[in-house]
Amino acid sequence: MMSRVGVCLLMTDYSFDVTVLARRVEALGFESLWAPEHGVIPVAYKSDVPSSKERGVPVIYQHGHIDQIVNPFVWLGAAAAATRTLGLGTGICLVPEHHPVHLAKEVATLDRLCGGRFIFGIGAGWLRGEAEVFGVDFPRRWSQTREYVMAMKALWRDPVSEFHGRYVSFPPLICNPKPVQQPHPPILIAGELEQAAQRIVDYGDGWLPRVRHTSPYRDPDKLAQAIVRLRAAWQERGRGPAQPTVTAWDADHDRESNRRLFAAGAERTVHIVITQDQAAALAQLDALARRVL
Repeated sequence: MMSRVGVCLLMTDYSFDVTVLARRVEALGFESLWAPEHGVIPVAYKSDVPSSKERGVPVIYQHGHIDQIVNPFVWLGAAAAATRTLGLGTGICLVPEHHPVHLAKEVATLDRLCGGRFIFGIGAGWLRGEAEVFGVDFPRRWSQTREYVMAMKALWRDPVSEFHGRYVSFPPLICNPKPVQQPHPPILIAGELEQAAQRIVDYGDGWLPRVRHTSPYRDPDKLAQAIVRLRAAWQERGRGPAQPTVTAWDADHDRESNRRLFAAGAERTVHIVITQDQAAALAQLDALARRVL
């Protein structure tokens, strides 16, 4: 198998058994399993994505097609209990939609449950209507995300934690358990490099670039150039000898495409599977394994 090939299951509201799917992903030889997040999908759909021409709830999110309401931490907790070696990641967790103290405890607990296999893929969200339901300062959502991450790092690191910022403030407190991975699970930040690079070198450990459809990083040459720029920014910040990791997100279901992405500098590829029911999901996973592993 090619090293570090993962799969993201977009769970629908059809009947399925998480433990069965997770065991199959591990048995097939995939390196990691990823769960997405959307807390809600507002009927009065608002987005700040300029290219979006849809009105109302996008077809991709409508009931019966992709319902991402499944909580990723509960879902991955069940997967953790059913597997032994499989990496378990959020792809992605919408950080500003959570209270950071609660989120820090969820991350640490899951990392404990899986024995240090958790990968914390994060973003700030693009669906304005959803974000506003959770009180996100949408125009400054990445500033809010950074502050929440810094607060969580204190909670994961310090026996007694204290933090005072614009969006969250708490007095000295004890927040246990601590994660198995120290100082914390790897934090992979999504987004286009022009915006994501400084976030990654500031408070992340790696990058989650989308490499499908209209993304410029679908071209392995452009991905390779972006990775060079990211590593240069990393060194300039003085982050040390370790390099930021790169997980190519939403890769084509093709072995040769994987090979080119790895050659460009990605350490991992993740392939998205849209599930409809358990039998279909298992068949899709088998077919994907034949195409990419």
